[in-house]
Amino acid sequence: MTDREELIARLMTAGRELSAAAVMFHTALAARQGLTATEEKALDLLERFGPLTARQLAAHAGLAPASVTGLVDRLERKGFARRTPNPADKRSVLVEGVPDRMADLAPLFDHYVASLNELVTRYSDAELAAIVDFLTEAAARQRDATRLLQNGAPDAPER
Repeated sequence: MTDREELIARLMTAGRELSAAAVMFHTALAARQGLTATEEKALDLLERFGPLTARQLAAHAGLAPASVTGLVDRLERKGFARRTPNPADKRSVLVEGVPDRMADLAPLFDHYVASLNELVTRYSDAELAAIVDFLTEAAARQRDATRLLQNGAPDAPER
């Protein structure tokens, strides 16, 4: 194995470890608030993008539109989200996070965010730019892979 092949293998392993750690972190964080990881990630989308239609939320989350109705119902029952009239389309509603409840989640991130802020001090601006580029492209490719699986990709075995 060449040095580059070994480095790429280490990168792929590190990516898998990061992915697993992220799933476990968000599952634990969500559980602290009586949420599922999917519900917590939906709230993250509402935090980042602001109010969304159910269709937009489904697209961002990679979920079937029909499943988003139940997701929003659960978030409403738990007090984390609400439906409001869509001023751009009177036939639809927007889903938005409830600010006070969303604020309950923020302190749960404090330690992790502080540790990441310390970590970035180890890297030059050029290295950080490369990391941002890689993570951005990797996320786009993972969203594409998710869509392929959801749409019955020909090389994806089904049960």
